[in-house]
Amino acid sequence: MPNDLSRDRRMARTRAMLEAPVAPTLGRMAAPNVIGMVATTFISVAEGIWASRLGIDALAAVALVFPFVMLTQTLAGGAFGGSTSAAVARALGAGDEDRAGRVAFHALLIALGMGALMAAVFIPFGAPIFALLGGEGNVLQLALAWGAVYFPGAALVWLSQISASLMRGTGNMLLPSLSLLGISALAPLFSGAFALGWGPFPSLGVPGLALGFLCSHAIVSAVLLVYFARGGLGFAIFADLRPALKFATPILKVASIAALSPVQTILTTLVVTGFVARYGAEALAGYGLGARLEFLMIPVSFGFGAAATAMVGTNIGAGQVARARAVAWTAALMAGACTGLIGLTVAIAPDLWLGMFLGPEPSAVRDAATGYLTHVAPFYAFMGFGLALYFASQGAGKVLLPVLAVTGRLAIATAGCALAVRAGLPLEWLFWAIAAAMVGYGIFAALAVKLARWQPDRVPDAPVKAAA
Repeated sequence: MPNDLSRDRRMARTRAMLEAPVAPTLGRMAAPNVIGMVATTFISVAEGIWASRLGIDALAAVALVFPFVMLTQTLAGGAFGGSTSAAVARALGAGDEDRAGRVAFHALLIALGMGALMAAVFIPFGAPIFALLGGEGNVLQLALAWGAVYFPGAALVWLSQISASLMRGTGNMLLPSLSLLGISALAPLFSGAFALGWGPFPSLGVPGLALGFLCSHAIVSAVLLVYFARGGLGFAIFADLRPALKFATPILKVASIAALSPVQTILTTLVVTGFVARYGAEALAGYGLGARLEFLMIPVSFGFGAAATAMVGTNIGAGQVARARAVAWTAALMAGACTGLIGLTVAIAPDLWLGMFLGPEPSAVRDAATGYLTHVAPFYAFMGFGLALYFASQGAGKVLLPVLAVTGRLAIATAGCALAVRAGLPLEWLFWAIAAAMVGYGIFAALAVKLARWQPDRVPDAPVKAAA
C-alpha cells in the first residue's frame, strides 16, 4: 500500500507538471535523467575497452551485437517504457490512482512477456541474423557465444527499464536516474570480471561481457520491485493481481506503433553495418566504435524525452493540450542543443572518443572511426531533436507520424549506402549517406509533430483530483 509521504510527493510533482513554468520544470526533471543516461555511457565505453583487450575479432563481434543491446534498451526503455510512463501519467493527470496502479502492474507483466519473446526469436535465429549482417568465421562464433548468454536473460533488462519508466510516469526522475547510476557502476565491474577473469572470476571472454551486463540489471530490478511493494510510487501497484486486457491496452496500443521507431533505428544501423562489412573487418570495427557514440545520443535524448513524456502525458490527461505542445518543442530544442554540442566537439577532436579504445598509432580501424565521426557527428543535433519529439508524442498517444519520420531516415540511409557501394565509392560516402539521413529525420519529425492532432483525455473543466 502507498504511504502518505510518497503520495504527497507524487501529488506535488503532478501539480508542478500542470502549473509550473514549462522550461524550468522540464529542465529540473530532465537534469537527473540526463545525468543517469550519460552515466550509462560508461557501460558502453568499458565494454569496448574490455573487448579491445580480447582482440580485433572480439571488438568486431561486439560491434556486430551492440545494435541488439540497444534494440532491447530502446524497446524496453523507449517504446514500451515511454508508453508506460505516458499511460501512468495520463491516469494521474486525470486523478485516477486506481487506474494508474493497475496499468503499472500490467506494465511489469508486459516486461516479462517481451523479454521471453525476444529470447524465443533470437536464440534459434541468431546465427542467420548475425551472418546476414556480415559476421563470419571467428567473429560470428564470438557473436553467437555472446547471444547464448544475453538473450535468455533479456527479461531482466526489460524489467529494470519498465520499472524505471513507472517512476518517470509519476514525475519522479531522481530514483530512475539512481537506478541507472547503479547499473552503470555495476555493469562495467561485472563485465570486466567475467570477461577478463579478474580475481576469483572465470575468464569467459566475450560471453562474460553479456553476463556482467545482465547481473547489474538483475540486482537493480530486485531493488525496484521491493520499493514498489512498499508503496514507493505513491499508489498501490500490487493490490489486484488479476490480469485484465483493458489495463494493458493503453500501453500496448501506443507501444505497438512506437516500437517501430527503435526497430527501424536499429535496422538502419544493421543495414549500414552490412554495407560497411564489405570494406573489411577493420572498417567494421572502426565503424562500430563510431556508431557506438551515435547510439549513446539516444539515451542523452531520452533524458529530455522521458521528462517530456511525463509532462505531456500529465497535461493531456488534464486536458491542457497547448501546454503539452509547448513542453514537446522545449524538450526538442534542449535535446538538440545537447547532442549537437557533443557531436561538434567529437567531430573536431575525434581522439576524445577514440582515445578510450585505441592506441595513438595509425591503423585502418582508427581511420574508419575518424571518418565516421568527422562526417556524421556534426549532425547529431537533428537526431536529438527528432528523438525528443518522438518521446513527447508518446505522452500524447500520437506516435504514428514520428515513427514514419524514422522510416524516412531508414530509406535515405539505405538508398545512399547502396548507391555508394554499387558505384565502388570510398567508405566516406557511406558516412555522408548516414549524415543525410540524420538531417532528414530531424526535419521529418518536426513536420510530424506539427501536423499531429493532439487531443485531451478529458474535458478541462475541473481541477485534477490527484493534484488538488
